[in-house]
Amino acid sequence: MWLELQIFGFRGLWSPYYMLFVLGLALTYFLLTGRYRHKFGGDAKPTGKQQFFFYLAMVLLYLVKGSPIDLLTHIMLTAHMIQMAIYYLIFPILVIKGIPVWIWRKVLELPIIKPVVNLVTKPLISLLLFNTLFSLYHIPDVFDFAKSSPITHAIISTVILISAFIVWWPMVTPVKEYDTIPPIMKIGYIFANGVLITPACVLIIFADVPLFATYSESGAWIQALSLCVPTEVLSGLTGALTGPEMFSPMSTLEDQQLGGIIMKLMQEITYGFILAKVFFSWFNRESLKVDPMPDPSSAN
Repeated sequence: MWLELQIFGFRGLWSPYYMLFVLGLALTYFLLTGRYRHKFGGDAKPTGKQQFFFYLAMVLLYLVKGSPIDLLTHIMLTAHMIQMAIYYLIFPILVIKGIPVWIWRKVLELPIIKPVVNLVTKPLISLLLFNTLFSLYHIPDVFDFAKSSPITHAIISTVILISAFIVWWPMVTPVKEYDTIPPIMKIGYIFANGVLITPACVLIIFADVPLFATYSESGAWIQALSLCVPTEVLSGLTGALTGPEMFSPMSTLEDQQLGGIIMKLMQEITYGFILAKVFFSWFNRESLKVDPMPDPSSAN
C-alpha cells in the first residue's frame, strides 16, 4: 500500500504546513512554560511528566492529522476511526494533563471563558454535548457533508474536538476547583460515556451495506481526498483513481465494519484506563482514612 500512496506526493503524504503548525505549538509551550513564564505570571516550570504528556500530544496530533494516516482516513474508514479515537479520546487528556495549572487558571479567569466553562463542564451537559456531536457526525449524510470542503471539515472537526476537551475536563482536570465530582460519580460518568457512544459504533459495525458515499462513490471520494492532497496533484491523478479499493486489501463493507470495531475497542481501552486510575486513586485515598491496627507489642 505504501508504494501506491507515493503517487500523492510529499505534500499529500506529510502535510509540511501542518508540521510547521504543530512545531509552532510545541515551541510556544516550550517558551511560555520556560524562559518567558514569569512575564505571564507563571511560577514553577512544568514537571517532567507534564512535558512528556504535552509533547506526546503534539507527536500524536501530527501523526493523525499531518502524516500519511490523515491521507488514509480519506481512503479507509478503519484509518478514520483510529484517527477519531486518538484525536478525541487520547489527545485531549494529554493536553489537559500536560499544561501547567497556572496557565489553566489564567485562561479560566477570563471573563467570557469562566461562565461558559462552568456551564458546559457540568457532567450531564458535557456527556450529552460530546456524544451527541460525535454520533451526529457519523450519520452518513452529515459525514459526507463534512468531507465536502476543507472549511466545513475543519469547522466540524474543531467543534467536536472542543467538546472532547469539555467531556474530559471534569475527569482529568488539574485545577482543584473543577475537580468536584466524587469518585463513585466519576465511575458512573465513564460508564455513561461508553454507553452513549455505542449506538454510533453499532450502526457502523452491523450495517449490511456501505453507509458513506465518501468511501463508496468515486466522486465523493475524490472530493474527500482534496482535503489533504494538493489540487494540482489530484487533478493529474483523477483519471487513474478508481476508488478506495485500489489502496485497500478489504472491501468497502469490511473496512466499514472493522472501523466500527476498532473505534469501540479503542474507546473501551481508553475508558478502562481512566476508570482504573479513578478507582485505585479512590481506593488508596480511602485506605489512608482507615485507622491502623494497634501494635500488640505496644500494650506490654
